Amino acid sequence: MGNLFSSAMRYLRRLWGMSDIRNRMLVTFGLLVLYRFAAHVPVPGVNPVALRELLSRSGTAGSTLMGLMDLLSGGTVSTFSVLAMGVYPYITAQIILQLLVPIIPRLQRLTEEDPRQGREFMERWTYYLAVPMAALNAFGQVRLILSLQGTSTPILNFNLGFNLATATMIITMTGGTMFAIWLGELISEYGIRNQGLSLIIFAGIVSRLPSNLGSLLADEQNRWRYLAIFLGIMVFSVLVIVFVQQGRRNVPVMYPGRRIGQRQSMPVRGNLPLQVNMAGMIPVIFAQSILTFPAIIAQFFTGAATEWVRNFAIGVSNLFGGQSPYYWSIFFFMVVGFTFFYTDVIFTQQNYGDNLKRAGAQIPGITKGAPTQKYLTKVLRRITLPGAVFLGVVAIMPFLVRPLIPAANNFSILSTGLLIVVGVVRDTFFSLDAELKLRGYEETLLVK
Repeated sequence: MGNLFSSAMRYLRRLWGMSDIRNRMLVTFGLLVLYRFAAHVPVPGVNPVALRELLSRSGTAGSTLMGLMDLLSGGTVSTFSVLAMGVYPYITAQIILQLLVPIIPRLQRLTEEDPRQGREFMERWTYYLAVPMAALNAFGQVRLILSLQGTSTPILNFNLGFNLATATMIITMTGGTMFAIWLGELISEYGIRNQGLSLIIFAGIVSRLPSNLGSLLADEQNRWRYLAIFLGIMVFSVLVIVFVQQGRRNVPVMYPGRRIGQRQSMPVRGNLPLQVNMAGMIPVIFAQSILTFPAIIAQFFTGAATEWVRNFAIGVSNLFGGQSPYYWSIFFFMVVGFTFFYTDVIFTQQNYGDNLKRAGAQIPGITKGAPTQKYLTKVLRRITLPGAVFLGVVAIMPFLVRPLIPAANNFSILSTGLLIVVGVVRDTFFSLDAELKLRGYEETLLVK
């Protein structure tokens, strides 16, 4: 333990001793602080007292849904901040475009023939699609809050309609989302490379940890028992997440020998590593976004004059509001299904069969080209099953630990948040470790 601590301190000193890495870390920290300051800027026309009263109400699907959205946004919904939507509209737009690539032949040809141009095209249209999605999301959040107003003091100081106040609120929230995306891009360019958006989400989730612990310690009779259970579940979950995320299936590949002058070298045996969880946390985020959509739509009709329409809307709101066991069952199976679907889409785009064929490589006993791709897809689907079930269990963790910790529904750090936090810390560490290796440092803290 002492050797590990001393190695960690020596590793941190080396990171801090490199001026360019130190500057990147300081820029990243400064931009994250700026993001958290902006997260406390409220949208014009919101009554914060009435909004807190709505979120404090328990036992209703609407308040549960609002609490769920607050967890995903890093606490910005509770203040109805200009960053209430975070960067999720951009991530959703990115996922939609990735799923459209195998469906639209022109996009597929563009990404295969010229990967660089295809990547630039996808990035540009992701920005274009994120703007209307952010505007629609903002309108939905405003409409949801108006439909849940049950207090004597209104939450919003105006009625929703096509007026200047509504347009100002939607434009402000859309601008806040694009500002968060811009900060993420600045972090990727001037801070820790390629980690901008991930660190933005990470900052929002970690900022909820003090309030999570505060809700545990509020129960004076059971506070220490709840705290011990909470920490035990967190430590165990982190170990399992790291174990699964590091899981690989090495497929043997034979690479052709090279001719050097008159000599022909022997074929080289290598491995093609296939990840157990190639999809990461994307299926959880996508399933969560889809499952919140019916509840938001149902809120439009909970006050309908027709009784059967009103009852149906209330039933849908209760089912998808985050309280029903059926909701968590649907959530689990949607995460598992999306994991297989998204993994298939991403793996098909990478086209290992043709790439290995062009390199002259071959899997022993498998014909080159399409049969190789088919074989690899079969292997990947087989090893994806434990990864998909793992993601599903992590997604419904608050429901599973609810009998042990009654306040578990409010713990973003126990489910999707924990998966994101561990993934971001892991990727950030790999990025910094690669930076050190580029500068000649071979020592690493990675466990082989």
